[in-house]
Amino acid sequence: MPFVDIVIVHLLPALGFALAIFLLARIITERRSPASALAWMMAIAFVPYAGVPLYLMFGGRKMRHMVHEKPPLPDDSDPEHLALHFGDPAFGQISTLMPERFHGVYPLIGKNRVVLLTSGEQAFDEAMHLIGEARQRIDIATFILGRDDTGRAFVDALAKKAAQGVAVHLLLDAVGCVKISRRFLSPLTDAGGATAFFMPMMRLPMRGRANLRNHRKMLIVDGEKSMVGGMNYSAEYMGAYSPKGHWVDISFMVEGPVVSQMHDIFIQDWAFAAKETISRLPHSKGVSSERQAALQLIASGPDVRTDTLREAIIHALFRARRRVWIVTPYFVPDQTLTEALCMAAHRGVDVRLIIPRRSNHLVADLARETYLRQLDEAGATTMYFVPEMLHAKAVVVDEDLAIVGSANMDMRSLLLNYEVALCVYTPSVVKDLEGWMRWLLARCEKRRPVTSGRMGIFQGLGRLLSPLL
Repeated sequence: MPFVDIVIVHLLPALGFALAIFLLARIITERRSPASALAWMMAIAFVPYAGVPLYLMFGGRKMRHMVHEKPPLPDDSDPEHLALHFGDPAFGQISTLMPERFHGVYPLIGKNRVVLLTSGEQAFDEAMHLIGEARQRIDIATFILGRDDTGRAFVDALAKKAAQGVAVHLLLDAVGCVKISRRFLSPLTDAGGATAFFMPMMRLPMRGRANLRNHRKMLIVDGEKSMVGGMNYSAEYMGAYSPKGHWVDISFMVEGPVVSQMHDIFIQDWAFAAKETISRLPHSKGVSSERQAALQLIASGPDVRTDTLREAIIHALFRARRRVWIVTPYFVPDQTLTEALCMAAHRGVDVRLIIPRRSNHLVADLARETYLRQLDEAGATTMYFVPEMLHAKAVVVDEDLAIVGSANMDMRSLLLNYEVALCVYTPSVVKDLEGWMRWLLARCEKRRPVTSGRMGIFQGLGRLLSPLL
């Protein structure tokens, strides 16, 4: 028998069988739902030629080497910086959602200034202003960079600063920025700026999983000021005035010591994607503004041991006494999060969910209906934002807690993607966010349940795909 035939008939099936056994053992030991584990095990056992490669590309949730390599929280032994954590007597009265001993959870920190940005034009102007005033460093992470006027404006602005000697690092997700070419980025790279793509598809599965995307969105200038939230750098989200307008979205402009913590996350992500270590900048000082905010930064994703952000949201739901208002473009939660929302509604908490009447993802809209039906039955209220696409992500609990960041209220964001969020414990900032939510509610209509049997079938099929949405 020729050697090639021996390899095809005997060696490859044997290797495939051994790999399948290894993957089955791995699935059993992973922290995942029984339904998900059983589905992957059946696919590998009964259709191994499809199940094995699909699992290698899409099956994993946590990247153990990144979890173990992730540096510990920053050394805050500097007395001046330590006072930013514990020097405010009011901190003793704040019960944080997540203790800092959890992997990916940073200490509560005060003396920050927060400005809520509620329009694409406002966010674009603020981002351009931050870039323009940079003196040493500009570090940007984004899921999407548009091949449009907004994307070109950012590349040109960054190139201008790089030509002036400012160190520029632009981190793009390889899937979200699949249309972005090296040629499009050449003005920046020719000026001395650095770019990197997070988990390029051609390098998988050796360097990651195709379903684990970097969804974090941070613009950090000199380690002192930052923009963080849900907006990508594309015309749909932000830009100069346009007759078509932009999607409704929000971001925070943040100044103060929490920016140093954000910078640590960026440095770790850049080291993984670019295989280059960049230095930490000195700790950002506390601001002396009258309106100071106490903030807690939470990173979540495959590089964090637990699903920290999801756990923080569930903790917030159980601690709620009066209200839980949620704004999200996509609502496809897991069963535990759904039940926590329903239990809050059952005990009389004002649970309001604000979502777009139609999002930009039809399958996500179909998948959400079965979850919305559960909320209806529990007494929660779902409001459809009518005028246009709503892309914001925010949670307000009672009068003293808000969560704003990059994560949607779906399984992809809370269980798969790399995300970052700010927990806000300052009532004045929470009130600003509440005022914006009331502006949304004035433009909403209450959801009416869909009773069509045919639509119910499509909605059920959409729910089956919900873990990947």
